Amino acid sequence: MKNIFVTATNTDIGKTYATTILIKKLAQSGLNVGAFKPIETGVITAPQDGLKLLKAVQEHNPNFKKITIDDIVPIQFSLPAAPYIAKKEERIDFDKIEKAYKKITSYSDIVLIEGAGGLLVPIEEDLFMIDLISHFNAHTLLITHDKLGSINDTLLSLEALNTRGLEYTWCINQRHDRDDFQTITLPYYLKHFKTIYTLQENIDQITQRLITYGHTHRDT
Repeated sequence: MKNIFVTATNTDIGKTYATTILIKKLAQSGLNVGAFKPIETGVITAPQDGLKLLKAVQEHNPNFKKITIDDIVPIQFSLPAAPYIAKKEERIDFDKIEKAYKKITSYSDIVLIEGAGGLLVPIEEDLFMIDLISHFNAHTLLITHDKLGSINDTLLSLEALNTRGLEYTWCINQRHDRDDFQTITLPYYLKHFKTIYTLQENIDQITQRLITYGHTHRDT
């Protein structure tokens, strides 16, 4: 069993988009792929990110016909805020998370676990989204954006991962003007990183990294 924790430099960067693409790619590699989003906020009638994940895994893993949206997203809050705020006076029910996680893993060779927001989004006063990576013994896939500010946002997230000694792969979700990206962001990345992946151009390489990750994998 392998776990991949999909996170991003902030909210609305492309975690769910990346996860749904990877579900298809990993399934094409012959793996039974699972998806899990332990906590989703901003849920009015149903968790929208979770529904996208459920639809994607059910298309590629027949065993997930037995899985419900409450298995994919066991903890749901209506307020669109960090879980620590959205839960108000409640405590996060980790027994519920563990029960759903075990059900997901029973049908999976590899599980993509999608976080909420960025790495330092608080879950409890002393627990952050980044802490779930170690909890699930996962390799991290960090998604960053391609706009002005990408360098700062990426480096801050990588520093948090490095400080905790966590393994990761990182990539760029290139959604905007390519010429702007090549002018204001790419020169720094080319100078300071050995490998640069984008979801749009390097999804096969990213997929292979996630399949074969080991204790020495850290894309810096």
